[in-house]
Amino acid sequence: MTAFEHWHGKRYHSLDAYIKNTYGEKMYRISINAGMTCPNRDGLIGTGGCIFCSEGGSGDFAPAAFSSITEQIEIGKKNLAKKVNCRHFIAYFQAFTNTYASVAHLRKLYMEAITHPDIKILSIATRPDCLNNEILALLKEINQIKPVWIELGLQTIHEETHQKMNTGFKLSDYEWACNELHKLGIPVITHVIFSLPGENREQMLDTIRYLADRQTDGIKLHMLFVLNHTKLGDYYREHPFYLLTREEYVDLICDALELLPKECIIHRLTGDGPKDLLLEPTWTSNKLVVFNSIQKTMKKRDSYQGIHYKGGNN
Repeated sequence: MTAFEHWHGKRYHSLDAYIKNTYGEKMYRISINAGMTCPNRDGLIGTGGCIFCSEGGSGDFAPAAFSSITEQIEIGKKNLAKKVNCRHFIAYFQAFTNTYASVAHLRKLYMEAITHPDIKILSIATRPDCLNNEILALLKEINQIKPVWIELGLQTIHEETHQKMNTGFKLSDYEWACNELHKLGIPVITHVIFSLPGENREQMLDTIRYLADRQTDGIKLHMLFVLNHTKLGDYYREHPFYLLTREEYVDLICDALELLPKECIIHRLTGDGPKDLLLEPTWTSNKLVVFNSIQKTMKKRDSYQGIHYKGGNN
């Protein structure tokens, strides 16, 4: 066994391979802005939000919220048609906290998305502390119509970092949310950020080990983006802190992939922050170069003798 499990030519279980194997076709996400806010912004928990989060609420690439869900889907389809040939799509509720509303309002939004004939999957980004029994019952109902994925922004397992980043939730919130969603058969996709201030390499990998032990269904990995017009951006200007280089990030990603179970679906290996807001690290703006560097490093590791895939089947 080499260092990485191979899935349809990839050295990890990629989202692309999962979609093709499960649905027999390629699908892309259409980002949706449902006009939500966040309890860490509106005063319920706090007012400043997570200090790394922009005014777009992690939905900087999502369309304006004044368009209906159907209109946003149609706009997304047209934009994708310029670049790819795709018949069906994933409706991705991306901006802010997409379970932070009344059940009646959420039902209206979700139903409008899943009843669209070209939408096959509903993916909902939210906070671990913004799920309750009524919302879980709604998600169970929707999941019986079309598959539902819940994307939870954990970022790190370290409580001290959460306090520094002003996230407003705890690891126990994530654990509760995961347990309840898994009881309903709803997959959890966990977001992780590398190079958060104060975290060293082992702490970052501790987050991955934790998720590996909990058999997370999917994961999104990306570098910390220091953005203009955020509290983190203001802090960075006055107190510059160390950020991983591209080479260090690539090496860390490869270590993370070796630790994760082979069944874990990799939804993202790198990301690119909004170019008009990105302060540092500027190397993240060339997503293709980063991705190709990860692939090359994995191939090199495959050629080493005595390195085994740590996620299973050793």
